Amino acid sequence: MNERRRYPIEVFGLNLMRNQKTLLAVGSGLVALFAYSMAFADVYVYKDNQGVLTFTNAPNHSGYRRVIKESGGPLSTGSMTSASYEELIRLASGRRNVDADLIRAVIKAESDFNSSARSNKGAMGLMQLMPDTARLHNVNDAYDPNENVEGGVRHLKMLLERYQGDFTLSLAAYNAGSGAVEKHGGIPPFAETREYVRRVLRFYESYRGAVQQSLQQFRP
Repeated sequence: MNERRRYPIEVFGLNLMRNQKTLLAVGSGLVALFAYSMAFADVYVYKDNQGVLTFTNAPNHSGYRRVIKESGGPLSTGSMTSASYEELIRLASGRRNVDADLIRAVIKAESDFNSSARSNKGAMGLMQLMPDTARLHNVNDAYDPNENVEGGVRHLKMLLERYQGDFTLSLAAYNAGSGAVEKHGGIPPFAETREYVRRVLRFYESYRGAVQQSLQQFRP
C-alpha cells in the first residue's frame, strides 16, 4: 500500500468521445450493462459498417462477439440490483465531477449495492454513511438511495479535494476518518482500513478495466 493512487484527470466517457471513429450505440446504458455484467451476465458487442458499437447481454444474431464472460461466482441480492442505481451514480458523478467507477467501487465495497444495509457501527445505506457524515451533507434519510448517493459522493469529493486527488488517502479517510489519516501521517495501521482501501481499488480497476479492455479490441 506504499504506492499512492492519483485521481485520474480524464473520465471514461470523455476518453471515448475523443475517438471520433468509435461511437457508442447504447449511451449511458453501456455503463449499466457493464455493471450488471460484473454480477452475473455475459456481455456481447457488435461493430457495424460505420464503426458503431452495440453492446448487449442478449445477442440476436451471429455477428456479436462475447467480450466479458460471466463471473460464475456466488450472487448477492445487492449485486444483482446494482444496475438499478446507475442513473443515480451517473448523475452524482456529473454533478460532483467524481469518477463514476470510483463511486461504484465504494458502493460495492461498502454495501454491495444494498440500500438497506446497516453496519454494527451504525453506518447506513448504499455508501454506508455514519450519522455525523449524513448530517454534514444534509442527508435526512440515509436509506433513501438518492439522498445516500448524493451525500456519499459529496463526502468523497470533499476528501479527494482535501488529499489532492490521492485515492489511497481519500479512501482511508472515508473508512477511518480524516483525523486518523492525519494522526498517522497516511493510511492508518488498521487492518480493516488497509483491507478496505485494497478492496475499493480492486473493484475500481475491475469496473474501469473491463470496459476499456473490451473497447481496445475494436480500435481502428
